Amino acid sequence: MHSSNRYFIINKPYNMVSQFVSTHEVRLLGDLDFDFPEGTHAVGRLDNHSEGLLILTTNKKLTRLLFSSATAHERTYLVQVSNIVSAENLESLRKGVQIKIKTGGIYTTDPCKVTVVEDPGKLYALGERLTAWPPFTWILMTITEGKYHQVRKMIGAIRHRCKRLIRVSIEDLQPGDLEPGGVKEIGEAELFKLLKIA
Repeated sequence: MHSSNRYFIINKPYNMVSQFVSTHEVRLLGDLDFDFPEGTHAVGRLDNHSEGLLILTTNKKLTRLLFSSATAHERTYLVQVSNIVSAENLESLRKGVQIKIKTGGIYTTDPCKVTVVEDPGKLYALGERLTAWPPFTWILMTITEGKYHQVRKMIGAIRHRCKRLIRVSIEDLQPGDLEPGGVKEIGEAELFKLLKIA
């Protein structure tokens, strides 16, 4: 069966929201140099100050297939954290920390993968933008859940500040050599295989 849905990946730049319309004076996805088809929307948004891999599609079911399925899908973030993160705090992140969620309650995050990254430029072209004075620590975090501002809140829970947040992959899907603001169309079969959607 041929799908008429279309799929795109972008390397979302800093200071752009993951939507096409807003009541605020902000940079929008429509400002990218690309003519998206009607009905295109972002899947698993990144906030204004976050960067990296973002999926856009005309398929209204993709968000549910990816983020509400019985199978948890891994998302990996490259995070610049203020100051030196201790081994104890890294272990706290791995085991799960308590964060406040939208409803006002306290939520304990699921166990996740956390490693310190010595050369973040190998994972993502960081550019020249200065985001933090040393000392800081780059870490790679892989989570399988997506609470509102979850990674930033997790970093806050260990009493550090998240200075830069870049999504570098969702399962096996990566932005590759896309420049910030770059767009690439991808076929459904290839996308679903990379995202491990049956």
